Amino acid sequence: MAERGRVPEELDQNRTMPADLEANPSPDQGMWPQDDPRPFRKRAAAKWLLAAVMLAVAIVAFFVWHHYSVRESTDDAQLDAHIVPVNARVAGTVLRIMVEDNQSVKAGDVLVELDPKDYQIALQRAQADLADAEANAIAARTGIPLASTTTSTQLQSAEAGVAASQREAEAARARSREAQANYTKVEADLTRAKQLIAKDEISRQQYDAVVAAEQAASATVQSAQAMVAMSTSRISQARAQAEGARTVPQQVQISRARSAAAAAAVDRFRSAVEQARLNLQYSVVRAAVSGTVSKRNVEPGQVVQQGQALVSLVDLDDIWVTANLKETQLKNLRPGQEVEIKVDAYGKTYKGQVDSFGAATGARFSMLPPENATGNYVKVVQRIPVKIVFKKGQDLSLLRPGMSVQPVISTK
Repeated sequence: MAERGRVPEELDQNRTMPADLEANPSPDQGMWPQDDPRPFRKRAAAKWLLAAVMLAVAIVAFFVWHHYSVRESTDDAQLDAHIVPVNARVAGTVLRIMVEDNQSVKAGDVLVELDPKDYQIALQRAQADLADAEANAIAARTGIPLASTTTSTQLQSAEAGVAASQREAEAARARSREAQANYTKVEADLTRAKQLIAKDEISRQQYDAVVAAEQAASATVQSAQAMVAMSTSRISQARAQAEGARTVPQQVQISRARSAAAAAAVDRFRSAVEQARLNLQYSVVRAAVSGTVSKRNVEPGQVVQQGQALVSLVDLDDIWVTANLKETQLKNLRPGQEVEIKVDAYGKTYKGQVDSFGAATGARFSMLPPENATGNYVKVVQRIPVKIVFKKGQDLSLLRPGMSVQPVISTK
């Protein structure tokens, strides 16, 4: 048994099997092809087959490496589109809702109607206020030339009154001098009459006449002096009126200022009318853009507030991919590079191209961005949003924002 499995010495020399062993191999000697440590020297075909397999594996590995070395991909990517929220511009009660969820609408189509009665009344009130302001403005404009003419006439009259008062004062002074002269003469006559009456050279009647004449002359002097004082006061009054009348430019300026204020009031009330008209128009909510109605948040009879969201419009005609790529993947990426976009929902592949890169990492736009200055810094590979657009001519009707996709970007 110790010799079992050994190759006979003569076979080891020429590596050939005798015919009798080949026909009836001895169980003690065994079969040398199984124990030969160099079988490929006998079977050259196997050697070449193994070499061919290894070469094929190397070629496949090279092409796989070359394929993926010029491509970047990620599974952190979704479809995006413009989602326009439609909000109420004014408060009110919902009368009618003209659309349903997932309904396609065009820009300008009516979506929701609010009760317009309050805004109709507000418009009428604003129009009445505007009419009143316009009437006041007309009156103020008309008052400018009237004030100018009136004040000019008053100035001329006041100046003429000053001149007349001065002349009247001079006449009163002249009469006063005349009365004083007459009184002096009568007083001298009275003095002589007193001397003559003492000597009985004149009658008592003559004396009484002289006394009466002296009293009349004295009264005339007093009256003339009073007229002088009155005329002097009239001069002062006329001068005061003239001074007041000389404020014509200021009064005209005041009238013009009132006219300007009235015109400003007209503009203010005209703006109020326009605002009331806009509010009335806003009671009919229309679609700002074309799209598909989604997320309807309003029902008939509901009281909505200004700015409250009513529906959302999704623009399915403008869909793109937002791929959040690692910052280490951006080295060879450029706008315009070809992209294959596989949509997980349908298993379909679309053609696209890189459009642009985000201005910051996604962490910078998060509600609670990381604070690396606290000392607990851990380096984390950041992701940059990359916008990928679809090429034209493809059917994108099945795509919806939020779907997961897998973009493969060719960087060659």
